[in-house]
Amino acid sequence: MLVIPNPIRAAHPVRPARLSRLVAAALVGLVLASGMVAASAAVPARADDTDGISGSPSSDTGPDGRSRFSYQVAPGQVLEDYYVLKNTGSTAQVMKVFATDAYNTDDGSYGLLDTDATPTGAGNWVAFDGGQKVLEIPLDPGAQQVVPFSITVPADAAPGDHAAGIVISVTTAEGQILVDRRVATRLYVRVPGDLQPALTISSIAADYQGEFNPFDGHTTITFTVKNSGNVALGAEMVAGVNTYLGIGTGEQTRQELAEMLPGSTRTITMTVNGTGQLGYLNPYVSMQPTVDADALDPGALPTVNRDTVTFAVPWLLLVLLVIAAAIWGFLRLRRARDEKTARDWIAYTEAEARRKARDEGVVPVGTDASR
Repeated sequence: MLVIPNPIRAAHPVRPARLSRLVAAALVGLVLASGMVAASAAVPARADDTDGISGSPSSDTGPDGRSRFSYQVAPGQVLEDYYVLKNTGSTAQVMKVFATDAYNTDDGSYGLLDTDATPTGAGNWVAFDGGQKVLEIPLDPGAQQVVPFSITVPADAAPGDHAAGIVISVTTAEGQILVDRRVATRLYVRVPGDLQPALTISSIAADYQGEFNPFDGHTTITFTVKNSGNVALGAEMVAGVNTYLGIGTGEQTRQELAEMLPGSTRTITMTVNGTGQLGYLNPYVSMQPTVDADALDPGALPTVNRDTVTFAVPWLLLVLLVIAAAIWGFLRLRRARDEKTARDWIAYTEAEARRKARDEGVVPVGTDASR
């Protein structure tokens, strides 16, 4: 606080130097005070502030427990439903709500088009109040809002599953970067008609890797799966290896195939361990198609089987057999040579005995004397 001396009560006049110091101190105080006010006005967001968003299927009053939207709608029909969005963070946010088309990513995930991309499929069938395609809704922390929407299926829509998603997008600045945070709920529209649930294996190949132990090794099976039908399907997959007469070898491998949208393809690799080096191998894959628990039942789902042939040459065993055969051959040749040597020695000793007997004039018993 700035204090100015009262001149009436002063015993002495204020000196110029002292007055200068008082004025300087006052100015410094004013600067500090204004700085404190400015600092208090520019207090940054608290470190524990959070940004959170969520959305889910809803009734007209709030969430109804569904995990996704699944409909069966005939061409030309209109269906109405609700979506609820909620600000689960501690800061006010403006939420952009829209629908867009879905696709399978390279790793098999359920992907949605970018925020700025224009949908041309089922995402374009969705509209909000007044036919709007995009809503921007401000929500305070903890607040939620139910949003009605409609789905209008074109009159020429093809039978089968059409996939999309309802998306909540919030763009925030982090430094000099704009971050688009999105959450989405899957949306499936099944148009009735000629449903064809079908998975096919378009190619299959196998590669064998042996171990030092000829009765161990592993076979890698790589195959391409295509959803060649018009219904979204997953599958329970089993891979194994048979050998002569269909006898199984190694350990069967099981794996779940994540849901594939119609027309999508995916390359899968499965490994069967414990495969012996048995020469002829018959690797195979068996797939039992499945549908999501929240999806509509498309009817019978036939099993898909595919196999191939590869060879696991037991090189170590072959080397051992070659060595054993070489040793056996060597021993047999040596035995034959020893037998021949023995026969030659016997013949030689007998001839020597006869010669010596003739020289001494003695005819051995059983020997022709005329010889």
